[in-house]
Amino acid sequence: MFSCMFAVAALVLTGDRVTGKSFATRSEVIARHGMAATSIPLATLAAVEVLKDGGSAVDAAIAANAVQALLEPTGCGLGGDLYAIVWDPKARELVGYNGSGRSPASLTLAELQRRGITRLPPLGPLPVSVPGCVDGWFALHARFGKLPMARVLAPAIRHAKEGAPITELVAHYWAISEPKLKPFPGFADTFLPNGRAPRKGELFANPRLAATLELLAKEGRDAFYKGEIARRIDAYMKANGGFLSYDDLAAHTSEWVKPVSLNYRGYDVWELPPNGQGIAALQMLGILEGFDIARAGFGSLENVHRFVEAKKLAFEDRARLYADREFMTTPVERLISEDYLAARRKLIGERAAKSYPVGNPAVDEGDTIYLTTADASGMMVSWIQSNYRGMGSGMTPGELGFVLQDRGEMFDLTPGRPNSYAPRKRPFHTIIPAFLTKDGEPFVSFGVMGGATQPQGHAQIVMNLVDFGMNLQEAGDAPRILHEGSSEPTGEEMKDGGRVSLEAGFDPALPRELANRGHTLGYDVGQFGGYQAIRWDKQLGVYFGASESRKDGCALGY
Repeated sequence: MFSCMFAVAALVLTGDRVTGKSFATRSEVIARHGMAATSIPLATLAAVEVLKDGGSAVDAAIAANAVQALLEPTGCGLGGDLYAIVWDPKARELVGYNGSGRSPASLTLAELQRRGITRLPPLGPLPVSVPGCVDGWFALHARFGKLPMARVLAPAIRHAKEGAPITELVAHYWAISEPKLKPFPGFADTFLPNGRAPRKGELFANPRLAATLELLAKEGRDAFYKGEIARRIDAYMKANGGFLSYDDLAAHTSEWVKPVSLNYRGYDVWELPPNGQGIAALQMLGILEGFDIARAGFGSLENVHRFVEAKKLAFEDRARLYADREFMTTPVERLISEDYLAARRKLIGERAAKSYPVGNPAVDEGDTIYLTTADASGMMVSWIQSNYRGMGSGMTPGELGFVLQDRGEMFDLTPGRPNSYAPRKRPFHTIIPAFLTKDGEPFVSFGVMGGATQPQGHAQIVMNLVDFGMNLQEAGDAPRILHEGSSEPTGEEMKDGGRVSLEAGFDPALPRELANRGHTLGYDVGQFGGYQAIRWDKQLGVYFGASESRKDGCALGY
């Protein structure tokens, strides 16, 4: 069964609907044997084709990610990082994977200070960290894959050689990236055919990426980290003032991690621990659980006010306490503990706070793509991959077909903090996959794209499903709240309370009511994220899929 809707800037009011919802939504996708949901239809199709050929949900996720690296380079690619949560049906447990890379060994904080740099720039060679995506593909494939990597990468290779049409939203963001990234060596040669960004519906081919994928299919992950690709990246960075080296790539390791959870009204919400920001969603939900969300109702003044204040509280901790686990001094378990979150909840009053203190949880002492897949064995995959800031740093190693990420921008250059810059260190990360279980059984794999939007989106999806009884599609299509202006892991402080942006679809009186509570209202179009989800219904024995209208993609099952 197939469902697909092209992107729109924001949801609109549609009047009464047979679903009983006032906002625009559509039916869920339902299938028995397998399901995929991505933000690019051809990527969803590639994933389902792999599933039908006997591939696992992980095989399907890699296939989809590779197609998106070609057709959605505005959000992902081989030069970026990767995180995943996998429901392993054999072990009957969730397994987490942190595929993020580290900063270059030769770039030090002292060198940055010598150059007078107080914040790493978003573009160019300085924010480039080791790409973890390809290592993640092969590590996850080695543990959970069933088909040869050549078969898994075949759809992306075919499209990269033949060319495939660019979708509407991708074309929009590509055009925005063009003037910023065109000056960087190699970018225009790969990503600006005919001297400009491809437009909606135009075919885009990337023979350089096809050759890179063919090499990976033949020689494996070491071709990227210790072979020809690593040598080309090293030479390119040396020639263009960069610090990322062959040795940095050769030394790269990712890790299997144990997801962490918080029980929200009987449902276990799972996120990966830092260096990502997933626990911010858990902190927000833990604070909100102390309020009667369902009784107040979706879109009510009380719920929106409480949500924004809970977000502010969680993001103050996010700014100062989250970091590479090797450098964190605050236990994750304390940050999401019931008593700590209850103490934080007491700080929320009837008026909007201009600022909140960072918590003291002592123990008595980023643009992205998200996709999800599921197979006939019961394996479900929650998968997120990104270059950061859309197309990344602009640094495009010759003949390889991808841009290197700029994730290092997320380091804090203030000395002595958990997220302060250091060589061979993982930066704070924005990309986060999520999962819901119920009574020890898999329930929903989901994610929401878009930098600091992500934990806010995760919390709202859970509230929509659990508190407001929405189905999987409605939960993603419902209008969202976005708060911007909290303290950031890069060092900026929140002093004015930030801004609340409301997506179209809320009661028109709500902005005025929020302003009366002391909130400053903002206006933001296109920053409300992008959602994909799969739900397993054990009683019916079927998967439900959802892919929202803010992106170009679709859900598809068989």
